[in-house]
Amino acid sequence: MTPAKRRGNSEGSAPRRRADGRFQINLRVTDEDGLSQRFTVYGSTPKESRDRAAAISARILGGQPAKDRRQTVQSFTLHWIDTTLQASERKQNTKNLYAGVARTHVLSSSLGRLTLDKVRPSHVEGWVVGLRRKGLADSTIRTAYTVLRAILDTAVRDGAIGINPAAAIKRPKVTSKEAAHLTPTQVADLLDAAGSTRYAPLFELLVHTGLRRGEALALRWADVDLDRGVLRVRGTLARIDGALVVTEPKTAKSNRFVPISTSAERLLLNLRSAQAAERLHAGSAWHETGYVFTTETGDPCDPRNALRAFKVAAARAGLPDAGLHTLRHSAASAMLSHGVPLKVVSDILGHSSIAITGDVYGHVSPDVSRDAVATLGAVLSNSGPADSGQTVRRSSSSRSRSRGPRFTR
Repeated sequence: MTPAKRRGNSEGSAPRRRADGRFQINLRVTDEDGLSQRFTVYGSTPKESRDRAAAISARILGGQPAKDRRQTVQSFTLHWIDTTLQASERKQNTKNLYAGVARTHVLSSSLGRLTLDKVRPSHVEGWVVGLRRKGLADSTIRTAYTVLRAILDTAVRDGAIGINPAAAIKRPKVTSKEAAHLTPTQVADLLDAAGSTRYAPLFELLVHTGLRRGEALALRWADVDLDRGVLRVRGTLARIDGALVVTEPKTAKSNRFVPISTSAERLLLNLRSAQAAERLHAGSAWHETGYVFTTETGDPCDPRNALRAFKVAAARAGLPDAGLHTLRHSAASAMLSHGVPLKVVSDILGHSSIAITGDVYGHVSPDVSRDAVATLGAVLSNSGPADSGQTVRRSSSSRSRSRGPRFTR
């Protein structure tokens, strides 16, 4: 019997010196599923050949491929974009974003030119450092890392590599920044600057509800219940691959009911009347889509056109740095600074967790902070044995403040 047959599973044959001076081991490994694989390994010394054989055995018995694939990261990334990414359940605009990030920051990088079997955690760290040196935003760098890790996770799943080297380094951090917002006076100036443009009602609804741009543009009249005073957010309107489509909301909690104020109700009534007049004027050219915000012929409004109109209005109001999302931030900041509980604001905004709301809107109005401390001091100083079992009731003025902000034009 040969030495290889006398030895147990995964042990391999005894090192045999070849004519070229190297030592050879014939290795047979049977995995837990009963699949037997044969390998031949070489080393400059008996120990080196045994170490290489042991490494292969350990990988296979651990459920990993015997050797990492000698395929470039570029090549595997292109395969990932066309297959795994497209088959995922991510929203289409997210797929487009990830594909763009992969092409821009992975394919063209020195990391992309490495073969999978050569990539080490230090290479990934160097790649992240390179992105920082380019001056990219923290959020962009984190997204790029997320994409690279997903690519290499797929390589592990497909047996191309044994361990994901990106998983060995920490996910790049994003420095928390307070969301830029406008004061009620600035909001009024901006709405005045928008004047009677088609998108002025959209801007006003955004600041009165805290909706995202795409959520507001996806609203249909069937989602508006003026009797109950609520809106139903069901999706997001976006341009994807050249077409306007409504996709699923950003998160599960983004699918929500949002209360509307008297001002917002009046706005929607006026908008419905104006749309009825446009429908009559357009005649047979009108497309009945059911959207709240439409073009002159009833089609949904393009989010990009809404953004352009906003930038024009913001420039006229002397607020060139403001963006459409600033209106959402302004609504949230106004509610919080007037005493609306963080949990309520989080629900209205449709954040996936209250922690996100706290991180984005960590700034608290100094006046509110002073009022809170003053209330605490008054309660403690006036409390005693006689009223230790009493509860503290909010005044009617405090309750009225919790209803939310009022913006005037």
